Amino acid sequence: MENLEIHNCNKNRIETAIALGNFDGVHLGHKKLIIKMIEAANRSNLMPSILLFDTHTKLTTVGKSPMFLTSKKHKEDIVTNLGVKTIYSINFDENLMRLKPDEFVKYILVDMLNTKLVVVGFDYRFGYNASGNVETLQELGKKFGFKVIVIEPIYVDGILVSSTKIRELIVEGNLELANKMLDRNFQIIGRVIPGNRVGRALGFPTANLELVDNYLIPKHGVYRTKTIINNRTYLSATSIGYNPTFQSEKVKIECHIIDFNEEIYDQLIYIEFIEYLRSELKFYNIDDLICQIDNDIKTVISRH
Repeated sequence: MENLEIHNCNKNRIETAIALGNFDGVHLGHKKLIIKMIEAANRSNLMPSILLFDTHTKLTTVGKSPMFLTSKKHKEDIVTNLGVKTIYSINFDENLMRLKPDEFVKYILVDMLNTKLVVVGFDYRFGYNASGNVETLQELGKKFGFKVIVIEPIYVDGILVSSTKIRELIVEGNLELANKMLDRNFQIIGRVIPGNRVGRALGFPTANLELVDNYLIPKHGVYRTKTIINNRTYLSATSIGYNPTFQSEKVKIECHIIDFNEEIYDQLIYIEFIEYLRSELKFYNIDDLICQIDNDIKTVISRH
C-alpha cells in the first residue's frame, strides 16, 4: 500500500473514532452522524476524527464529479466547528478504488488510522465496485477489533435527506427545503470581477461574481440572499442567468448588496441563498426594468 498516502496520518498511533462517507454538503444527516461519532469518541476516550476524500469518489468511478454543495475548505470548517479534532484526507484514485472491502479496512482504518470506532450512514458502501456495505463493515469490525455504529436515515417534511435530493431542490429553486436539509443556507463563494456597469447606470450597482470552485448553480432567476464581506453580513438580491434584457452570452451571477457602496473588486465574497423570488424576465422598457429591480429589493427588505 505504498501508493496510498493520508494527509495528517496518525503516526503516533492514537486510538481514533472515525466518521466515514463522502459528506457531500455536510447536510443534516451527515451532521447527526458526525455528532454521534464525537459523543461516542468522548465516552471511549478516542480521538474524534473524520476521513475525507480530496476529490469526490465519482470523479474516479464514473469520470465526472458532481458540482459542489460545499468546497473542501468549507466542509472542513463545518466539521471542525461540530467538534471533530482530526481531519484525515486521502486522494480517491485508482489505487484506493481497487481496494477490496477487507483491504480498505485493514490498510486504511486499522494500519494507518488505528481505528477503534467507525460511524457510518445506513447506506454506506465501500471497497471495489462498492461491494462492501454496513453488514460487511460490522463483520470486519469484529475481525479487526473495532465497533461500528450505523446511523438511520433522516427525513425532513417526510422526504429522505440526501445530497442528491438537495441538488435537485437547488436546481428547482426550492431553497427553503434545500436549506432545511442542509441545516444552513446554501452558499457559494466568488471573486468580484468587473462587469459592464449596467446596474450602476440604472442606480443599482452589482457585484459580478467569478466562482472560485465548481459550485452547483441554482435555478436561473432572482433570489433573496445574504452577502458576507469581511465577516460582515448584508441583505442582498442576487440574479443568476443570461440577463435576457441585455442578452448576455454566458451565465452571470450579479449581486446587489443593499446599503453598501464600498469598492470590492478582486475580493472574495460569500453569498447565501435564502429564497427564490422570480424567474428571469426580458424587459423592453428600461423604466420597467428599474421598477422591477426596485420591487425585488423592497421584497428582500420586507422579508428580512
